[in-house]
Amino acid sequence: MAETVAAKKEKKPFNLVKWAKSRKGQQVIICIAFMVIPLLLLFTFTYLPFGEMVKFSFYKMKYSTPVDKRVFVGLKNYIDVFQRDDCFGALKLSLYYMVGAIIQLVLALYLATILSFKVKGGNFFKGLMFFPYLISGIAIGFIFKFFYTRGFVFDTILQWCGFELENLPYWLKDQSINNWSLVATSVWRYFGQNMVLFIGAIMSVDAELYEAAQLDGANKFEQFKHIILPSIKTIVTLNVILSITGSLSAFEQPFVITSGANGTGTYFVIMNEVAHTSQKVGLASAMAIVLLMIIFACTILQKLFFKYVFRDAESEDESYKAKRARMKAEKEAKRLEKKGVA
Repeated sequence: MAETVAAKKEKKPFNLVKWAKSRKGQQVIICIAFMVIPLLLLFTFTYLPFGEMVKFSFYKMKYSTPVDKRVFVGLKNYIDVFQRDDCFGALKLSLYYMVGAIIQLVLALYLATILSFKVKGGNFFKGLMFFPYLISGIAIGFIFKFFYTRGFVFDTILQWCGFELENLPYWLKDQSINNWSLVATSVWRYFGQNMVLFIGAIMSVDAELYEAAQLDGANKFEQFKHIILPSIKTIVTLNVILSITGSLSAFEQPFVITSGANGTGTYFVIMNEVAHTSQKVGLASAMAIVLLMIIFACTILQKLFFKYVFRDAESEDESYKAKRARMKAEKEAKRLEKKGVA
């Protein structure tokens, strides 16, 4: 009898095929497959090329240079990035796009605040303003290249308003105005995306917070400052980070509209010329790494800045939450009182 019990308790040998066919085994295999395949694709098409780019940045080479003939130059490519006017100097143009990004965010937040509440034709305007973001950047480049051409659409509109063609600048050739023309194109395309993100965040704010603010006599601007803005601080931070990093890597508009001519060549446009026209792969790789470090630094600084700006947001939010809880308690007490009287 004891031998029979011992035999039952003895563990059966693990059968891999049987386990794989079982429900539990199939769940584990599917989970591993869904985890491994994306990681493998990410490593193959992102991290591995990035590692190769970092390695290329230490060599003087072309695309067609054999491996055994590549010349190791150490940090020379990185030094050249800061010494060449056409490399690091192109980053100055990012200031134009950063100013445009600020205008774009302010405009998007203003319209989002208005359209988040009941406005006649609000959905139509939301779709109308978001539509440019759905258009290909290359297509937008060709549209505005025609739009800004001398004597065409924009000049014609201004002439209808009373301006003389001879007094109008060359929007894509005059270096005092051409970068602002490209920035306006970028603002027109991307502010709809920011607006939709802001609308989604604003609509998630509890309506009872507005009631609590109205009890304190807060006007619309004060409600925006003390309720809406602190409640959507995460989306504001995200949009600012995306806009600033996008300003540093502007490419489509200057490349398609002007091909980087007349002082409109941004950092990405110059990097494209260095890599594909001059075939200086090592220098272009160093430019990409330098830009990545600058973007990392800007992102960290922006996070620290917004942490400082919104330092009082949590306390204000808690204050209105306490008032909301008090209002709920008062409503519940009134309801129970009426029920008791009835």
